[in-house]
This record gives sequence, C-alpha cells and structure tokens, in this order.
Amino acid sequence: MNVLRFSDLIAQGQVAGRRVFIRADLNVPQDDAGRITEDTRIRASVPCIEMALKAGAAVMVTSHLGRPTEGEFKPADSLAPVAQRLGELLGREVPLRSNWVDGVEVQPGQVVLLENCRVNKGEKKNDEALARKMAALCDIFVHDAFGTAHRAEASTYGIAQFAKVACAGPLLAAEIDAITKALANPRRPLAAIVAGSKVSTKLTILQSLARNVDQLIVGGGIANTFMLAAGLPIGKSLAEPDLLDEARAVMNAMKARGAAVPIPVDVVVAKAFAADAAATVKAATDVAGDDLILDIGPKTAAMLADQLKAAGTIVWNGPVGVFEFEAFSKGTETLARAIAESSAFSIAGGGDTLAAIAKYGIEKDVGYISTGGGAFLEVLEGKTLPAFEILSRRAAG
Repeated sequence: MNVLRFSDLIAQGQVAGRRVFIRADLNVPQDDAGRITEDTRIRASVPCIEMALKAGAAVMVTSHLGRPTEGEFKPADSLAPVAQRLGELLGREVPLRSNWVDGVEVQPGQVVLLENCRVNKGEKKNDEALARKMAALCDIFVHDAFGTAHRAEASTYGIAQFAKVACAGPLLAAEIDAITKALANPRRPLAAIVAGSKVSTKLTILQSLARNVDQLIVGGGIANTFMLAAGLPIGKSLAEPDLLDEARAVMNAMKARGAAVPIPVDVVVAKAFAADAAATVKAATDVAGDDLILDIGPKTAAMLADQLKAAGTIVWNGPVGVFEFEAFSKGTETLARAIAESSAFSIAGGGDTLAAIAKYGIEKDVGYISTGGGAFLEVLEGKTLPAFEILSRRAAG
C-alpha cells in the first residue's frame, strides 16, 4: 500500500518550521473522578509527537474522547487529564486549547493539544466546511490513529482530503506494514484464529479469511456452531443453529482449496457458566444434553498448537475459551504460548485478545499487536479502511 510517511517528510527536511496537525488516538479509560486508568494509547502517541518536535515543527495534536454530544461541551468530555499525562511523558507543559477550529497559536518547537475533536459540529458526518477549516490550520496532516482508521470523519478523512500534505504517522504506518505482511504477502502456511461468542458478528471475517488462509481455527461460541454444523453434540452451549449453512459453506470453501477448519476432538464442559463450576474434559462426541462447552480440550489444544508452531504467519483475533475463568483458560493459554514459541510472523488484535496476551505475558513474543479493535476487524473482513484509501489517493497525487 503506497502512502506518504511522516518519517519520509522528516528525512527530506520538509518539516522544520511547518505547522503539523496530528490526529492521535488518545481515547483512554477514566474512573468516575476523571483519572486515567490505563494510558497505553497516550504512550503510543508520544513517538510521533516527539518526531515532529525534534524536526522543528509547530505541533497541534487532537483526539476524540468518549462519546460527547456534538456542539455541547461538558467538563467530562475534556482532554485535560490527557494533556497532563502527555506533558509528563513529553517532559514539558502541553497547553490545552478550546474553540480551536477557527485558528490556533503555536510556534515551531511547541506542542498544543486541541480539545476533544468530537465536540465539533459536523465531525462524525465528515462535514466538508469543518474539514476545510481543520486543513487550513496546518501545512502537514499526520494520521496516527489506527483505532479510528475505519471511520470517515472530519478529523480523520476530510482533513486528509484538503490538507496541503497528508501522511501516515509511525503508528499507522506500522499497522499498514503488519497488515500487508500478514494478509497481502503472507509467509505460508497462514493460520488464522477467529474466536468469539457469535458467528453472526464475525461471519464476513470468516468468509473473507476462508478465501486466503490455510488453517482457520475457530473458538468460543463460534466453534460450537461449527461443531454443530459438523454433526457433533454441543449440549446447551452457546451457538447459532440458524447459521449452520453459513458455517458449512466456510468449511466447504476451505476444503475446496485443500485447507481446513479444524473441529475440536475434545472439549472442557461444565454444568453452569461460573468461575467455580466443576470442569470436565470430554471427547467432542460425548457432550451431554445439559453440558456447556467453555473451552477446547487438551488434545485439541495440543493439535492446534502444533499447527501454529509450524505456521509461517498467524493472525489472532479472540480467545478460544472462557479464559477469565481459570478452569477454562488452558486452551487459550496453550495457543498463546504456541504463538509465542512459533517462528511465524504473528499479528493480534481485539480487546479480549490483548487481555489474553497481557495475562500470559507474551507481548514481546507477538510480531505485532494491533491497537485498533474495530479497524482491525474491518481489515480482516477484507475492507479497505477510509484512512488507507484517502492517504493512498493523496500519495498518488
């Protein structure tokens, strides 16, 4: 994918003295008192800001935070806690500017944070007048918010359309590189793990991957639907019986290409969905009518782990069992450790997946951890993200 990169502009000496507008993703969780409870996204945005400052730019940064009502600013919508944390990380004061759309005062070597962009009227609908005003604030627009790359909004798409120069920041560029490596030019075999409670929410992802991957490993409630489609009993487990034809179509599409959807040979069941429920390992053919399948069994986990260790590329979205409950976490842990040990290039994304990676401490052993939930899923669906489309178009001139 051909996009202009901010690092290229810096290398070419085109940033000094310029007004640089960075769209970051600083949408961090806060407690009731407004204190930031997890600052990964803020820390991830620092390299781009530091690059711009070091290059001598006058730097403006903005982000959305929460879901404010457009045109109605409330104190809870403010980026003030973010400005404070950003200042600590950058080792300098980061002034917060409100009502910034009609003009911002910032000098080369300075950075200002522009108040919550989603409060601006017309932001979500990508209003052209708003986008043009934003574009007029800068010489260079830098998109560095992959978490918003699947949305065409004024601060993510419209500004890229009308700014003098539009480019990808280091975070967005890294996502583009990882996605290209994993899906466009993968080292084979390509294995994908798609897990979650419902086939319906990930059906288009399964259909898209079925055209490309060598192993399509399904987990969670999705696996139950596939087991049912394969003629296996699932007791009272979560499943979608009305999607059996779709599940069979995915299996047939894989089979026609000499690829496979491995169906569990054993499972871990319980009589109730609870952390303290007694866990029993059963053959997949022996699930009783009152059983709930809450994890894959040890034989299935070992079989899948061997496949992952032999893979060339691994795409991971979703834990394969109820890993939050210790008795039903072994399947996800086994696969997580296999991914960590594999020489494959691995890319992982989605909130539950990141929680599993953190739980098993394998962050350094995953090739690339994607920061955008919805955007990552849309890429897996085979969609072209609006941010990628407009930046490619601008790079092509």
